[in-house]
Formats: sequence, structure tokens, C-alpha cells
Amino acid sequence: MKQYFESATLKLTAWYLAILLCISLIFSVIIYEVSMNEIRTRLGVFETHLQEINNLFVPPEGARAQEVQQARINLFVALAYANISVLILGGIASYFSARRTLEPIEALHDAQSRFASDASHELRTPLAVMKSELEVSLRDKNISKSDMRELLESNLEEVNRLTALSETLLRLSRHEFSRLEMKPVDIAEILKKAGKVHKLPKARLMIDIRSKHLMAVANADSVSELFMILLDNALRYSPDASQVVALAERTRGTVQVKIINDGPGIQAQDLPHIFERFYRADKSRTSGDMKGFGLGLSLAKKIADLHHAKLSISSQPEQSTIATVQFE
Repeated sequence: MKQYFESATLKLTAWYLAILLCISLIFSVIIYEVSMNEIRTRLGVFETHLQEINNLFVPPEGARAQEVQQARINLFVALAYANISVLILGGIASYFSARRTLEPIEALHDAQSRFASDASHELRTPLAVMKSELEVSLRDKNISKSDMRELLESNLEEVNRLTALSETLLRLSRHEFSRLEMKPVDIAEILKKAGKVHKLPKARLMIDIRSKHLMAVANADSVSELFMILLDNALRYSPDASQVVALAERTRGTVQVKIINDGPGIQAQDLPHIFERFYRADKSRTSGDMKGFGLGLSLAKKIADLHHAKLSISSQPEQSTIATVQFE
């Protein structure tokens, strides 16, 4: 696919250059004709002026034609050099312009390819598990009711995983192209409601509102989903006995929300990639309570971008992880 974009770049460069050369040649022809007419007129005026001064002056035969021819050659050479310079400089500029034009398309295509590849992997795994379990059970003629129940429970778990993945993909797709209805909302109230969904004691989740009237222009449902994602991550990746703190305040004219949790933290090499779709710091992708799809933070970042808010996460291994959202 890289070769395809290289070929497209060269074709686009050729089109840019062809348009530039056409414009350059048109202007060259215009400049040539205007200049030659001006030269002929000036030479005629000059000869007439000399004859008026000295009636005995007779210009050499063919002198005017020679001067016009020499001027034509000089002008042609100058315009030729100018067009060659336009060709070289325009070619370089056209190539970089074509690359810049195609870079977002190439980046989007690469992202879609990775997305499709990762999504197919995530969908294939639970389907393969269900298929193998069903095939083994069908071959077992002496399967017991308890084994069948265990099989159904296992398949139901995989179906739930597929359902959750599909719903997350749909939400991500919806936010990818949606235009949200924005209005002034109270960020503190949205944060409180998002925290109440978990129904956890303050020893586990504490909502700390440090400023009044934390208003921002936003979409309440999307912001609530953003806070839910960040709170879920903080609770999932922190010890059960630790406390997650959600802090909201006004700082330097912006509404700032911080969600702080203790836990294993995030490695430095993983931090630049945490907002990428399907990216997980847990490369082994083993099952467990902390297993996810790697879509939550990507969705959170998309929601923040739609609100022109800044979402950042700072973390160090075995120290606090802080997710910060700043609304203008």
C-alpha cells in the first residue's frame, strides 16, 4: 500500500507541475509578445528621433531587423531559463505539496487498516473459543448436564464480550462523525452523577468539588461517558483497598477535572500510545478482571477532542496515575 501512495504522490506532483507549467508558458508567451512589441515601438521612435535631429542620418540597411532579432533571441533565452527554473523549483514544491496533501489520507488509511486488523482479531478470538468448545461438546456423547451448563456459561461470557465490543465500536464510530449539541452544563454535577453510578463508598471513590459554578459549553451525555471511562479505568487498575479521587476545580480560567488512582502505573514506553485504538499495555492479552479491549481511552480522547478539551494522562510505575481533563 505504501507503493500505491508513492505512485499517487508522483501522479499528483505531475498534475501540479503540468498546471504550473501551463500557467508559466502562458505568461511567457504574453511577456514575449508584449516585450517584442515594446522593443519594435521603441526602436521606431528612436530612429525617428535621430532623423529629426539629423536629417542626414540614414540607419544601416537591416540594422533595425538585426536589433529586433537579437532582442528576440535574448528574450527567448531569458524566458527559457525562467521556465526551466520554474520547472525545477515547481517540481520540488509540487512533490512536497502532494506529500502534504496525501499524508492525512495515508494516515487515515493506515489507521483504518490497523483498526480493521485489530477488530478482526478481537472478534475472531471469542468466536474461535466458542467454536472449539461447541465442537468438543458435540463429539462427547457422554456429556453431563453440569458440563453443558459450564459450556453455556462460557459461551454466554464470550457473547457478552462480543456485545460489549460491538457497543463500544458503535459509540466510537458515532463520535467519529457526530456533531454534538452543545450548551452550558455543570461539569461538577455530571462528575457526581458519573460517580454515583458505581455506588461505591467514599473509602473507594471520593468526589472532591473544590470550586463552585464549574460551567462549560459541552454535551452532558458525552461528558458523562468520558468521566465514566476514566473512572472505570481508575477503579479497574487500582487495588481494591485504595481510594480513587475525582477532583474538580477552576484553574486559570479553565474547568479542570483530575481522576487520581494508585496502582501499577503505566510504563513510559506505553504512555505515547494509550489513546490508540486497541492498544493495551498488557501485551500478553491474558484474560482476567483487568482485561479490556483497548478502546476506552481512544473513545475518551475522541469525546475530549469534540469538546476542544485537553485530555492527558501522567503516570509512573508503582505510583499514582492522574487523568486530567481541561475544559475551556
